[in-house]
Amino acid sequence: MSVAFAGNSATTGSREAGPLRVMIVDDSVVIRGLISRWVGAEHDMEVAASLRTGLEAVNQIERINPDVAVLDIEMPELDGISALPKLLAKKRDLIIIMASTLTRRNAEISFKALSLGAADYIPKPESTREVSAADIFHHDLIEKIRHLGARLRRRPAVASPPLAPASPAPAQRSPAARPAAPAPSPSLYPQSASGITTRPFSSQAPKVLLIGSSTGGPQALMALVTELGPVIDRVPVLITQHMPPTFTTILAEHLARSSRRPAAEAVDGEPVKPGRIYLAPGGKHMRVARSGVDTVIALDDGPAVNFCKPAVDPLFTSAIDIWHGAILSVILTGMGSDGMRGGKDIVAAGGNVIAQDEASSVVWGMPGAAANAGICAAILPLNQIGAKVNRLFAGDRT
Repeated sequence: MSVAFAGNSATTGSREAGPLRVMIVDDSVVIRGLISRWVGAEHDMEVAASLRTGLEAVNQIERINPDVAVLDIEMPELDGISALPKLLAKKRDLIIIMASTLTRRNAEISFKALSLGAADYIPKPESTREVSAADIFHHDLIEKIRHLGARLRRRPAVASPPLAPASPAPAQRSPAARPAAPAPSPSLYPQSASGITTRPFSSQAPKVLLIGSSTGGPQALMALVTELGPVIDRVPVLITQHMPPTFTTILAEHLARSSRRPAAEAVDGEPVKPGRIYLAPGGKHMRVARSGVDTVIALDDGPAVNFCKPAVDPLFTSAIDIWHGAILSVILTGMGSDGMRGGKDIVAAGGNVIAQDEASSVVWGMPGAAANAGICAAILPLNQIGAKVNRLFAGDRT
């Protein structure tokens, strides 16, 4: 989706500063009221409009001129999935966050919306009277609005495919402590294309591929796994994507189609074997553990880590006990810093970390945290990661 800002050339730079203008489109007066209060309480955003139907949004988009739209899926007159392309046709730089309850139908519609240009989605609680659910919805929505809006304002306009999302934020908890990786010396290690210092790749051959992702992750994952057939056939591939239940079920189905390999939500106790993609199920942390001579999936219903469940760090750190330094980990687009601590542990054990670069990331939070921590052996555009991973598993160590 190309970016063009009202009042600015699409090629001259980032948007003018000022509060993010948020348009709320939902047929529930309760939801509209809640989101309006939350947005109005933030210093860096304001309510540009609160509308009941997609038709109202399409008819008024040019007058309202919002930066971000929170768009309900199920509405009278014109539903969210029908309004989406009409809104983007009138304002192609509009950040659209789809909002839906956690049903399979809505999850499938949300994935379709991502392919049509929505920037992200957010699950709505079944009842806003459930305090914990409303608090999570509040936190995640404000973070998504802020980070996706900031991405537009910081960057010059670039052409990029519509990518997508799920819940994140700044680091909160750290998994079991391990020795930290030593900081790289700029005089010893090369720089990536982004100018950030990178480490040399370990000489140890990887025996597993671990991937962590969040906002923008589903589309990035589907693009990446299309290139990983030879790797999937040789080693297990384990993925943690910040995403709620039901949505991970649909994502696994998409990954199976994209990779043409078996892909499914991981099941507690199942053996981890080459030839399969294991996806952390929404609402559970995915770890690996020993069971006799086998490596098995260990699902954990414990508290959120880095505000996320599932989180990437538990997977990364648990893998060290199984494969030691024979690990290749990839950190893709996403908010927050999840994966950075686990990535440090992997590097300290002798493994490698690759991060997606800023230009191809929807949000350069997770990969940026890893890159700036000095733990990455490569920082690459999404369209170069698959080829690099294939080469590393084929024996290339450069």
